[in-house]
Amino acid sequence: MNTEKDFSPLTPNIVRALNDKLYEKRKVAALEIEKLVREFVAQNNSTQIKHVIQILATEFALSQHPHSRKGGLIGLAACSIALGKDSGLYLKELIEPVLACFNDSDSRLRYYACEALYNIVKVARGAVLPHFNVLFDGLSKLAADPDPNVKSGSELLDRLLKDIVTESNKFDLVAFVPLLRERIYSNNQYARQFIISWILVLESVPDINLLEYLPEILDGLFQILGDSSKEIRKMCEVVLGEFLKEIKKSSPNVKFAEMANILVIHSNDLIQLTAMSWMREFIQLAGRVMLPYSSGILTAVLPCLSYDNHKKNTKEAASACNHSLMKLVTPEDDVEEAMPPSSVPDDSSCKSREFNFFFFFAPTMPSAERTSVTLDLDGIVQVLDRHLHDPGTGMMTRIAVLKWLYHLYIKTPRKIFRHTDSLFPVLMKTLSDESDEVILKDLELLAEIASSPAGQTEASESSETTDIKSELQVPGPKSGDCSPSTPSMNSYFYKFMIKLLRRFSMERKLLDMRGAFIIRQLCLLLNAENIFHSMADILLKEEDLKFASTMLFQLRNQLKDLRTQESCALFCCLYRSWCHNPVATVSLCFLTQNYKHAYDLIQKFGDLEVTVDFLIEVDKLVQLIECPIFTYLRLQLLDVENNPYLIKALYGLLMLLPQSQAFQLLSHRLHCVPNPELMRTRQEEKRRRPTPVDIDYGELLQHFDRVQNKHLEIRNQRAGRSEYPDKKLGI
Repeated sequence: MNTEKDFSPLTPNIVRALNDKLYEKRKVAALEIEKLVREFVAQNNSTQIKHVIQILATEFALSQHPHSRKGGLIGLAACSIALGKDSGLYLKELIEPVLACFNDSDSRLRYYACEALYNIVKVARGAVLPHFNVLFDGLSKLAADPDPNVKSGSELLDRLLKDIVTESNKFDLVAFVPLLRERIYSNNQYARQFIISWILVLESVPDINLLEYLPEILDGLFQILGDSSKEIRKMCEVVLGEFLKEIKKSSPNVKFAEMANILVIHSNDLIQLTAMSWMREFIQLAGRVMLPYSSGILTAVLPCLSYDNHKKNTKEAASACNHSLMKLVTPEDDVEEAMPPSSVPDDSSCKSREFNFFFFFAPTMPSAERTSVTLDLDGIVQVLDRHLHDPGTGMMTRIAVLKWLYHLYIKTPRKIFRHTDSLFPVLMKTLSDESDEVILKDLELLAEIASSPAGQTEASESSETTDIKSELQVPGPKSGDCSPSTPSMNSYFYKFMIKLLRRFSMERKLLDMRGAFIIRQLCLLLNAENIFHSMADILLKEEDLKFASTMLFQLRNQLKDLRTQESCALFCCLYRSWCHNPVATVSLCFLTQNYKHAYDLIQKFGDLEVTVDFLIEVDKLVQLIECPIFTYLRLQLLDVENNPYLIKALYGLLMLLPQSQAFQLLSHRLHCVPNPELMRTRQEEKRRRPTPVDIDYGELLQHFDRVQNKHLEIRNQRAGRSEYPDKKLGI
């Protein structure tokens, strides 16, 4: 630096002034450099111009001496001003040394670097665009600079660069997106603000289609949306709002599939509403393209359905997502297809995030293949099953899960039936839910499983069903995997009834609190005859006599008239299980209008041990006769000629009762019977309703005797302990 030759064509005075600590002297030197370079431009002497720029860069801007660096920066700015429109030919040489000073530890140097680059960019204008990435990279660092002067200088430069990009139609978006994708994951608030401002600018330029690259930056945007700064969140909301508007306008060209998983993983309270809103729009706009991502979407949506009013908007958006997604599942999804290999998103699209949803990700499909999508049924079932098992799952979420499963059994029965064995235990457990609405949905689902034709395709029963039947010692299904009495049901119906009764047996609280409710709903959902047939089959060999006597329930009206072979078979089947309770057996005969057999049974009561509990049962039956369910029986007392055994049976009950209120009640009823002399028994009783199928009443009486003898043996073994602590007539 001591000789003019080392720095020619710069004069010694220029060199000396550039190294001076005073700004004014460096400014004078810069004016001399500007004059010198203008002369070279006039002479078209590019060699000397390059030489001057090289000296200013290497000997000054990149010098170890701070004052020399300051001189180099102002000198380079002067060169750019002198070059004017020709500065574009030398931009690389001009920009690089200035950008190097952005990292200087001296804040004044960083400020001067901003000032120098501002002048360079202002002169070059659109010519700087090929160098945009390095300029953006440098500015993104200064956006978070702790010095307010440096930050202010960088903001001026930033606005200038944005103006240039907005005015130009030569911006290289393809080259810029990788850098944007990298920097969008910055945790610094100022850097985030800088990034968001640039995205907003680029989105506003008509010639720049940033929407095409949205999948690469969407994850970062949602992370920024969760920033603690309200101002930054607001800016990000504006950007996302603009993107969503553009998506609605250009939906056919939007890469929905590539962004679906990104929405799924964002569950932070601050961003959940936006994620749900986007997801709702995606499902509505993209339709079946979203099906492969159903499991991940449900993972995000289902918990939101149980939110309270504090998150009402999020809950409503999630509900809309859930409803729209469910509508996408159609019978065509039940067709067998080859499953494409699954894949996970590229790390670069979700940088700095640790995913726990790897088993939810489905492959990204090209636009041309969007019409051919595969329902991720296994993933959906896994999600639904997990929510049912989780004790912390909210009621509305549990209801939504059961609705989803029911929908899948309706739309994709063949595929979903493969999961029935794994779902069955949790569905049975759900019958103990505290919510009646949950139980109703669960029963509706179980009824669909039990009656679906798809269940008939099962080759054989599972070993678990066989073990249950062996344990309960009940007859198994005959051919076709149906229970002996329920040929219209599939194998899961019988399995369900076995498990239901076993659950009642093990959980008496469930039986007491919800037993009648559950059976009543099943009778509405399925054929009531099937329900009682299967219960009778199972209870026939039930060794827990207390449980067998408790399982007496209200029958449907078809038992009143034994007109068909099926109704007669049902009566016989129920009879064999009800006769564990003698009085209940009589009530069954009254219900089915088997009055003569009821009389025959009452005749046998003299051979039974008449206990207080037994008399209480008779008392209850008398009270039941006065209820609306037996209105038809009381009216038949007017037809003495055709119902002599009804009257004799009632008198038999009267004779069993002590002088009690029930005795007085029944006695008063019988006093109302007209013309008692007509009670005599005819040799051949005229039957009001001919039964097409004969019932072997003698065999039934023998079965009754065997059951009562078994009860007697057990009572003797237990030294007179009562086997009927809960004497409730189930009709």
